[in-house]
Amino acid sequence: MRRLRTIPVVGALAFTVFAAALWFWSEPRVAVANLPTRISDADFWQIVSDFSEPGGYFRSDNFVSNERQFQWVIDELKKDRAPGGVYLGVGPDQNFTYLVALQPRIAFIVDIRRQNMLQHLMYKALLELSTDRADFLSRLFSRSRPEDLSAEDSADKLLQAYIAAEPVQELFDRNYQSITGLLTQQRGFVLSEEDLNAIHYVFHAFFDAGPNLTYSFGAGQNGFGGRRGMPTYAQLMTETDAEGHNRSYLASAENFRVLQDLEKRNVVVPLVGDFAGPHALRAVAAYLKDHGATVTAFYTSNVEQYLFQQNDDWSNFYKNVEALPIDSNSTFVRSVASGRRFQTAGNRASLLSPIGELLEQFRAGRLDSYYEVIRMSH
Repeated sequence: MRRLRTIPVVGALAFTVFAAALWFWSEPRVAVANLPTRISDADFWQIVSDFSEPGGYFRSDNFVSNERQFQWVIDELKKDRAPGGVYLGVGPDQNFTYLVALQPRIAFIVDIRRQNMLQHLMYKALLELSTDRADFLSRLFSRSRPEDLSAEDSADKLLQAYIAAEPVQELFDRNYQSITGLLTQQRGFVLSEEDLNAIHYVFHAFFDAGPNLTYSFGAGQNGFGGRRGMPTYAQLMTETDAEGHNRSYLASAENFRVLQDLEKRNVVVPLVGDFAGPHALRAVAAYLKDHGATVTAFYTSNVEQYLFQQNDDWSNFYKNVEALPIDSNSTFVRSVASGRRFQTAGNRASLLSPIGELLEQFRAGRLDSYYEVIRMSH
């Protein structure tokens, strides 16, 4: 013991540095630096307000996803990526399944529709208010919780139970008041009457359709969103990866707990922003640089397809992406049509693409079509 006490300070310091270096190079790494573990309510709302752009138009309410295979890339996406990075995404709650898989330190969900930001606030309130998955689904669909459901039941059993349950208007009214009360009174978020009406509109769609809610809900059969065969909310929550494992945020009590924790710490930040716009993504980029963090994953769904149809919006988007801090592991996650019929159930594949490699092609002038974007994906 005496000899251990007399090790020279320099030698001990050298050993410590050597051990730290071994850990640094042997473990998956993400740059978290000064990213907060928790964001105050005031700061959260300041970020939402300051980073967002004016709302824009999209031709569907997009209450739920239409991407059946969005879980298929999760294994590869998690490879060599430790928890604690940065996630960017678009659209509704399919993001939650990626968040549960990656467990980032912070996430920004950027969508051109203000309604999507408000829908995420609705989800935030419901997740914070709920005791478990069965309670969450009871609140989301305003249906009484069946007595035989437990916190450990499978997602399929939970959803089948609520498919069979009837909507209850009194529960809807009470749950809507709980949502708005948590957001405006407890959290102090400043929502206009128009915002509250939009939350009511979204929440009522879940009330009307229940677990059978689809991407095309509420659209006429001749409208854009009226295509038949879209997956329901229940089907999306019970889909699996390529190996048959359900990884959704409702797949297990633990997955649900992970998502709840992220929401309670205010680190899932929904923003209103155009991918090709001048402010939202640039503001996120500046924030991440200020905090010494890099993007782990950027889920774009099929937004890039639309950007290539709108003048030079695609170019403006990739210029915005250039502003983001990235490294060799930073990855796009995108959804592409995998069959002849565009955007039909089961005909969309989720693919990955290194952000850095795509930007190299963009800077070299070799990226001028959506086909090239797909070609670089796997």
